[in-house]
Amino acid sequence: MKIPIYQIDAFTSKVFSGNPAAVCPLGEWLDDSTLQAIAQENNLSETAFFVPEANGYHIRWFTPVKEIELCGHATLAAAFVIFNYFDTSSSEIKFSSRSGKLTVSWEQDLLAMDFPSKAPAPCRTPKELLEGLKMEPLEVLCSDDYFVVFSSEKDICDLSPNMER
Repeated sequence: MKIPIYQIDAFTSKVFSGNPAAVCPLGEWLDDSTLQAIAQENNLSETAFFVPEANGYHIRWFTPVKEIELCGHATLAAAFVIFNYFDTSSSEIKFSSRSGKLTVSWEQDLLAMDFPSKAPAPCRTPKELLEGLKMEPLEVLCSDDYFVVFSSEKDICDLSPNMER
């Protein structure tokens, strides 16, 4: 099996800096275990895979250990590959993904991304989070991650969390 791979340094104009991502264009989706094995072999924080569709591309991202819902730098890297090697006349790329519609546009010499916003909402505090923080927060908000609100900067400075927890 031959699959092209591009390694792109995002967020930089210099070689060997920025945030590297692997990009693998595909004609059709391979099974998930193959995509995971490729990402593991690439051994970068993320590998982006994309497949052309009617109005753009479908994109997916894999770390060396699992598929993730969204990755900004790997999306930029995939757009760079498409703009430079696949669709050199386009000024905008539309991606569909597990996290929704994503748009990348070429604006002068820069790429601009438009991602969906997922606002955090109040949620129940997981027992493990409380055990790890060792201090009760005022509020906990959830999105893809937890946001913990304390009453003062001093409360935050006084934290001595159990990092293993």
